[in-house]
Amino acid sequence: MSDAIQQRMPGHRHDVGGGFSVHRVLPGSPRRAIGPFVFIDYFGPTTLPPERPMDVRPHPHIGLSTLTYLWQGRIHHRDGLGSDVRIEPGAVNWMTAGRGIVHSERTAEADRGKPLPIHGLQLWLALPLDQEEVEPAFSHTPADALPSFTVNDARITLAAGSAWDRQSPVQTLGNPLLADLRIPAGARCTLPQDVEQRALMVIDGEATANGEALNAGELAIFTPGEEIVVEAGADCHAVLFGGPPLDAPRYLWWNFVSSREARIQQACDEWQAKHYAMVEGDEEFIPLPTETLAARPPVLLKPE
Repeated sequence: MSDAIQQRMPGHRHDVGGGFSVHRVLPGSPRRAIGPFVFIDYFGPTTLPPERPMDVRPHPHIGLSTLTYLWQGRIHHRDGLGSDVRIEPGAVNWMTAGRGIVHSERTAEADRGKPLPIHGLQLWLALPLDQEEVEPAFSHTPADALPSFTVNDARITLAAGSAWDRQSPVQTLGNPLLADLRIPAGARCTLPQDVEQRALMVIDGEATANGEALNAGELAIFTPGEEIVVEAGADCHAVLFGGPPLDAPRYLWWNFVSSREARIQQACDEWQAKHYAMVEGDEEFIPLPTETLAARPPVLLKPE
């Protein structure tokens, strides 16, 4: 392993129900977080059969922001704020849970009854400590509003944050960096050096970082401050994650993130009592896990 690559996380397959599985790289071992990113699921490319559409029923979140980022497919997002949006490839739909929000993600009615290609990422980001309990919010930024530019022949879309002297218009908390990279065979791309924590996941193709091979589906975590040059051996598609480290330890349990374990128990009690603004017109919901916090303690996410 070169001095540039601090750690490698291969991830693992995880069944999320309904015959749908994802490749989960965070949280994992040895790292639980990269910058504010505490949860990274990669799914597809696959095709959902007509008889098994995506139906993620209404469920709650606290203390985090979520982002579903697609390259293929379409997902219908609805939430307790009244948001009703189709998540399209390349768009950024940023949901801030704060003190609590309920949302659902389903196959759109127009897409039901037919095969549906799906390929993308599901991301969770811990909110800054002093903003854990902000009012919930949702924003939609279409793909054509995101900065898309070329650096040394690499095509980059800046989904969130600031890098390469560009700024994404997406309003976020905690200064995360999320960039979608397309590097043609033989081309190089120098990654931003001033981001405190950085990690790259190759989606498809072949690439090296400072001469070290990068494996598809693996999260390569880079040494802070090192100059990182990614070179594609074959056409490469990769995603860059980054940002400042967590500002305090966090607890992660089910769909909840908080700096206080007692707050997670409170969120459980509130969901059990349905003390949330629900998704209008949708009577379904995902029940609280049967295992209690005492039986299955939350994952502790420590600043690295």
